[in-house]
Amino acid sequence: MTRHRLPFPATAASVLLVFCSFVCHCNSQLLPADEVDALNTIATKLKNTHWPKLTRTSCSDNDGFNGFKVTDYIKSNVTCNCSYQSHSVCHVTNIQLRGMNMTGVIPQEFGRLAYLEELDLNRNYLNGMIPTNLTQIPLVILSLTGNRISGTIPKEIANMATLEELILEDNMLGGHLDPNLGKLSRLRRLLLSANNFTGEVPASFGNLKNLTYFLIDGSSLRGKIPEFIGNWTRLSRIDMQGSGIEGPIPSSISLLKTLTQLRISDLGGPSSPFPDLKNLTKLTYLVLRNCSLTGPIPPYIGDVLADTLYTLDLSFNKLTGPIPDSLQKLKKLNFLFLTDNMLSGEVPRWVLQNRHNMDLSYNDFTASSLSTCQQSNVVTLVIRTDWCVKKDLPCPGKPQYRSLFINCGGQKHTVGDKEYLDDLSTEGPSNFVAFNEQWAYSSTGYYLDNDKVRGYTVNNPFALNVTDSVLYQTARLSPISLKYYGLCMIPGRYKVRLHFAEIQFTNDETFSSNGRRCFDVSIQGEEVLTNFNIMEAAGGAGIGIYKDFDDVLVNNTTLEIHLYWSGKGTTAIPSRGVHGPLISAITVTPNFKVGGGLSTGAIVGIVLSSVLIVLTLIAVWLKGVLCRREIKDPELLSADLLTGRFTLRQIKAATGNFSVENKIGEGGFGSVYKGLLSDGTVIAVKQLSSRSKQGNREFLNEIGMISALHHPNLVKLYGCCTEGKQLLLVYEYLENNCLARALYGKRLHQVKEAH
Repeated sequence: MTRHRLPFPATAASVLLVFCSFVCHCNSQLLPADEVDALNTIATKLKNTHWPKLTRTSCSDNDGFNGFKVTDYIKSNVTCNCSYQSHSVCHVTNIQLRGMNMTGVIPQEFGRLAYLEELDLNRNYLNGMIPTNLTQIPLVILSLTGNRISGTIPKEIANMATLEELILEDNMLGGHLDPNLGKLSRLRRLLLSANNFTGEVPASFGNLKNLTYFLIDGSSLRGKIPEFIGNWTRLSRIDMQGSGIEGPIPSSISLLKTLTQLRISDLGGPSSPFPDLKNLTKLTYLVLRNCSLTGPIPPYIGDVLADTLYTLDLSFNKLTGPIPDSLQKLKKLNFLFLTDNMLSGEVPRWVLQNRHNMDLSYNDFTASSLSTCQQSNVVTLVIRTDWCVKKDLPCPGKPQYRSLFINCGGQKHTVGDKEYLDDLSTEGPSNFVAFNEQWAYSSTGYYLDNDKVRGYTVNNPFALNVTDSVLYQTARLSPISLKYYGLCMIPGRYKVRLHFAEIQFTNDETFSSNGRRCFDVSIQGEEVLTNFNIMEAAGGAGIGIYKDFDDVLVNNTTLEIHLYWSGKGTTAIPSRGVHGPLISAITVTPNFKVGGGLSTGAIVGIVLSSVLIVLTLIAVWLKGVLCRREIKDPELLSADLLTGRFTLRQIKAATGNFSVENKIGEGGFGSVYKGLLSDGTVIAVKQLSSRSKQGNREFLNEIGMISALHHPNLVKLYGCCTEGKQLLLVYEYLENNCLARALYGKRLHQVKEAH
């Protein structure tokens, strides 16, 4: 019997053919050998253990070289394009290695990846300079946020014709911005915040007409905001917070009709009126904080932004007049900050009934419609005509406290013989809390890039080596402004100790240790720390330190400690929205003797001295030399100046913090400034240059001289201020510089100062 071989089924042959073709096709999609070598070298240098040992077939696995994503901040992915040479050759086009804590320098081998379009190394621990050979590859995106990159931006980057995004935030770059960067005509996003760039923004940047994002916060630039920003007509967001740039905001800003976020703060330079923003109808975030803006809030804000505006921050300016009723049209408004202006009138009823976050503190509103400082858990109304800040929170009863101990953000603790009071309120972002007429605090602002943050206290999450005290295990923080008050303090001189420990950053070689927190500290209106960096001062994170201030004068029963973020430091480490002041504890003790008995001789001496002093003061008072001149002007009477004493806060507000533009004279013993009180009274303030014994003598001599002498140019003395290290005299203002001539002018007009 003949056996016949069965024919191979046609369908099986077809399947086998397709399978073989697929296998051959897949195996033929190969990475060039030089790219494989470059990638393996990169992995070795960066200690990137997530990549396997790469081969020419690594792109065929479609796994992004063992890609993963934990959060947007922590992810690894590699993209290959295998469409070259009839789908037989692959090239790496995108590399994302975010938040992987890679160390060392950026490997030069990235420059060998000839098809690389995106290099994202955000939030690692990379240092050194940007490799210049990156300019030899067709990068579209170069993103290095949150590392330790130093040096300058290489001038060769200006030759990267393909570059669309240059993202270098939160590094240690410095130097002048290269004018040649203005040649990057395709550039859309230029993010340079939290570095240390100097000089002016080059005029050539006006050629970057495709820009949609320009961020330059926290730098050390100089010069004015350039007019050429009006060329950036595609701009969606501009950030200039604490950049070092001066105002005013140029009129060309009105040309940026696509702008959705405008964030400018802490401008230097003279005061200026509110900029014309009527054409910016798409704004969602409008932040013009501490920009020396004057005049009223424009009513058009409520009209043109009724359907878009989410956040309005005009705090720390010199705005006057009432809150416009048109602001109630802002349907999407969730945050309103008008803190520390000169706004007046009654607070509108719609504000009191609003359930959104609003801070109207430190203005001149009337109290007729208010019952408390904190109207609700979201509306803070600290006003100057009720106790809340009746000129600086005066004691409603008898001064009784000689010390103050606060464990900021934490529980009550006893340390030695001191009992530190608890400070547990987690409310924010606009909050005022007073505790038993002994102390209070107010917090202003919210984290714009992380508005989910609600509790403004922080615990030690890293088990860091915080030494010396349990006080450093917690802290209170604030995005912008944090004020602590000691209330009903017995007048005298005190020692203030402020405790700090950085417990939001780490002390290791991870991206969380790259953060830099910088803020300013003022006590009694006098700045005592500028751009204070806790980690730098302590020598690392998690280390408790304190700063002592030994001679703080409390002469009106209230101690004020103000911590303020002026836009400096990092803002995106370990995540976006981490910035602003942080404090662990406050210790206030008297510099004068408390308690204890006195000998008979001491008592007799004190009595005799007191009698002599009283007789002297009576004689001086009768001559009108204790800052208590006769005041007949009803406006001054209504301004509560009969005591003849001004607070440093009042004078700083009136003179624009002793702005150069308000200076009207200068002599051997100080300067004279023009000022405007909140009630409209124009004054002249003489600031003596020394708080030494000589300065004190000049101060008293001048008061006596004004009382005793008669002169055609002699002006009325309204009062004085002796807070901190200041010696200030407040005069009636004469037009046409008559006061300056009277004090410092030519001999014909000069009243000589006593020497």
